[in-house]
Amino acid sequence: MTTRYDLIIVGAGPAGLSAAIYAARARLKTLVLDESVPGGQVKTTHKVSNYPGFPEDIKGTDLAKAFSTQAERFGATIRRAVEITRHDLTGPVKSFELDEEETVEAPAVVVATGAKPRDLGVPGESKFKGRGISYCATCDGAYFEGKDIHVIGGGNSAVEESLFLTQFARSVTIIHQFDHFQAEAATAEEARSNPKIKVIWDSEPRAFSGDKGLERLTIENVKTKVTTELATDGVFVFIGYVPRTDLVKGIVPLNKWGYVETGEDMSTPVPGLFVAGDLRSKLFRQITTAVADGTIASLAAQKFVKQHARPAPAPAVAPVA
Repeated sequence: MTTRYDLIIVGAGPAGLSAAIYAARARLKTLVLDESVPGGQVKTTHKVSNYPGFPEDIKGTDLAKAFSTQAERFGATIRRAVEITRHDLTGPVKSFELDEEETVEAPAVVVATGAKPRDLGVPGESKFKGRGISYCATCDGAYFEGKDIHVIGGGNSAVEESLFLTQFARSVTIIHQFDHFQAEAATAEEARSNPKIKVIWDSEPRAFSGDKGLERLTIENVKTKVTTELATDGVFVFIGYVPRTDLVKGIVPLNKWGYVETGEDMSTPVPGLFVAGDLRSKLFRQITTAVADGTIASLAAQKFVKQHARPAPAPAVAPVA
């Protein structure tokens, strides 16, 4: 079975859902595909403090739900927990095989698959993933009630999630490779004033070890080269993200860091293929910049569909008696 749409959006984070909102309001038959539930990285963030229109903090899960609800209210179809088993994005009609059962196609596609947490790449990391090492404080923080844990990183994510983890942990020790935080000043000051948070500067992890689960973390001071073994009940890693470019790798240009190069209108060299959000090359990655990308990509896709393709057939409407 093949179903035709005007626009298919891959990824239901802020970029993808913003694209869906604009496309659906423009009466394009719009499909959003996501391997999980809508929200992207937002749904794993315990609170959002800097999204315009919310003077009080809002939970990441609540903001994610609001995005998806709005997209569906305007008529976009969101397919949750779907697997793309085959795809072709190079022709005038782009197609996706879903769960090896059905095919969907459209003349225009917005890829907004975002990024995934970056691994440290040190011995023991893969062994203890899910057994003491986590990359999501919102997902796993409650499992560390009354524990002594460590956080790797010093940017906004690391410091904000450290503050969140103090709700559960007895102590949170931040391991940072520099002698100062890269986080926003207000967030950094809040962490420094929190009695549960300690910081070990100028240090990087070198190994994870333990008999049954994670028990020890080995770090090295990058200036003195002295290594220290620390007892730990758990480690949270927040050292950035890797762009998720599997769908477009080999057909669009990537920069030296692996991010997609696009035009100002989010276009790629492939006609009808647009890229938005954290997987594209840009200076800043925030919820607001993802929303802006999705908006631009959707408007450009609408223009492309109107100029180059016939609209998908609208759903049948029963006659009024």
